Amino acid sequence: MPRSAPRGGPETRARIAETASGMFAEHGFDGVTVAQVAKAAGVSSVTVFKHFPRKEDLFLDRSAETVALFVAAVEDVPRDEALDALEALARRLVDERAPVSGLAPGAHAFFRTIADSSALQSRALELVAGAQRALGDAVGDRLLAALFVAGYATVFVGTARAVLAGEDEDTVVTAHRAGLERLFRALRDGVASAT
Repeated sequence: MPRSAPRGGPETRARIAETASGMFAEHGFDGVTVAQVAKAAGVSSVTVFKHFPRKEDLFLDRSAETVALFVAAVEDVPRDEALDALEALARRLVDERAPVSGLAPGAHAFFRTIADSSALQSRALELVAGAQRALGDAVGDRLLAALFVAGYATVFVGTARAVLAGEDEDTVVTAHRAGLERLFRALRDGVASAT
């Protein structure tokens, strides 16, 4: 007889996140309580908070996964090759239309939910700061990490604005790629070279 998944494990976390995402998309982030998410997911509020310490983390549930992705790209890479590794990852994320690129299907609803919630915007800024620290530790260069994370966030926000404005997918992708090219050119050669 197959073993059941551990109670409260990754499957529970995924179910809670999926339930919350659907509810937030339908009612807005501020229109849904943790208790409502818990009830809809068939768990207690305590279980929700066990997996997601803050309500905002229910929506921004891939933040740790995203940070781990960028950290993994530079781990075991010589410091002078870290920028190449980050650029290769950023380009791959665009090609795959990964959620962290802002180009995934359903991005409009994601961006609209964030745009409508000051709490989510504040938490996103905290998560960006955390990503900067983690990447700085991994690459051994806090300045590079700070510049990369700020630049990547700027490209991401530009993509979000374009998606929310209803620009067609090809235009958004082209602008995103151009933003990444400017970012990495600026990181290598200075801001003046990227204008």
